[in-house]
Amino acid sequence: MSRLPVSAAALVAVCALSGCGREATPTGPSGSTSFLVGTWRGTVTIQVDPRSPNPPPATSGEMTWTFEVVPNTNMQSLTTTIRSTHPWLTMETTGATALSPSNAPPTQISTHGEFTSPRGCRGTFGSVGDAHATRIEADFTGTDCTSTFSGRVVLTKG
Repeated sequence: MSRLPVSAAALVAVCALSGCGREATPTGPSGSTSFLVGTWRGTVTIQVDPRSPNPPPATSGEMTWTFEVVPNTNMQSLTTTIRSTHPWLTMETTGATALSPSNAPPTQISTHGEFTSPRGCRGTFGSVGDAHATRIEADFTGTDCTSTFSGRVVLTKG
């Protein structure tokens, strides 16, 4: 009779250790993702050299931002592919986006990066604004060769 409890204990130990060294198999859907993930489309309106004595009028063009979450960042850091068909600012680049104070809408959004200018130099841009569940409204400013630009971007998801 004393061997039965030892056999039961051995069986429990073997069952508990049989999973050692193997990865767990998911039993449900993966974790949630950021509300930003995916493609957002809209319009950028910019004025070139807004501080010059006679700046040109502001002009608009289409802009697309596609967001991907940077892993292990509490969904507050994202990589953003930006495409602009604005007549003066035609470009495609990748930027860095941060959400603060929260990863849930509404929250503040900040994006910055560099791009290859159609005028043959390396430009920089920055954008700060508000991100809602289906709409982003932010400023959009930067430098391009010897020029600066300033304006707004409005994007909707979908």
